[in-house]
Amino acid sequence: MEDRDLKLVSGWPFLVGTFLGLGMLIVLIAGAAKTEQAWLLWLIIPGFVLWFLSLFGFIINGPNQARVVQLFGAYVGTVKETGFFYGNPFYYSKRVSLRVRILETGVTATEEVKDAAGHVLRAATQQRQPLKVNDKEGTPIEIAAVVVWKVSHPAQAVFQVDDYEEFVRVQADAALRNLASRYSYDAPDSDQHSLRAHIEEVAAQLRSDLHERMHQAGVDVTEARISYLAYATEIAAAMLQRQQAGAIIAARSRIVEGAVGMVEHALQMLADKNIMDLDAERRAAMVSNLLVVLCSHAVPQPVLNVGTLHN
Repeated sequence: MEDRDLKLVSGWPFLVGTFLGLGMLIVLIAGAAKTEQAWLLWLIIPGFVLWFLSLFGFIINGPNQARVVQLFGAYVGTVKETGFFYGNPFYYSKRVSLRVRILETGVTATEEVKDAAGHVLRAATQQRQPLKVNDKEGTPIEIAAVVVWKVSHPAQAVFQVDDYEEFVRVQADAALRNLASRYSYDAPDSDQHSLRAHIEEVAAQLRSDLHERMHQAGVDVTEARISYLAYATEIAAAMLQRQQAGAIIAARSRIVEGAVGMVEHALQMLADKNIMDLDAERRAAMVSNLLVVLCSHAVPQPVLNVGTLHN
């Protein structure tokens, strides 16, 4: 359903007319009581009914708000202008906020509870529980997202879905689950996209998925980003060990690569400066000793040779 603007007249002249009508009714009632003319009731009663019905024609619309107006079930239009207006007293209008709002998935709010005397028994709280889903590889992870959204088509938000706020919340959870199933948490291959390494791409994809799901309800998604991402509790320790093992292997590889280069450079300098002439056996022993010193995890203990060169 397409939105169409509804132009209403200013409500101030009608407010003045309402007070004047009330004054006339009071004068008629006083006149009927004074003159005891019963036929005036035929004017007073319908006049009072019309005056009472006229009070329902006033509409107040605030900034960043819209009024979706219906007349006996038929859509009339949407009031988007800010001000004090007057329309048909039989208009039924529903207020829709056009403000930018933020939704965080996995947040459960509890309302404030008061007793009969008005004392607060339980304060309003918010509990954050990220969604537990499986990534592309089937690894259980916990994930949450922040969605920035606003209503762009009030008529669609009112008529296309029962509760557009609940619709946005449910669709955000569903889109986040679907997104997590298409990406791996952490991909060792640099060519493979992952949730942890490609934040901007994942955010753009999430926003696109949400827009596709929510446009039917007249909602635009301004921004969507992952706010929380971690392995599930039951596998967090094992995944941490795997990451530590990968980091240790990568560090050892760099250490060995650097040590080999240093040994090669040392042997080349000894040969260029003719400091000593090493045979194959002594050369191998020197390389072994240097690699032990450079690659050892603990600090090596030196052994002093107080004998000859070969003893």
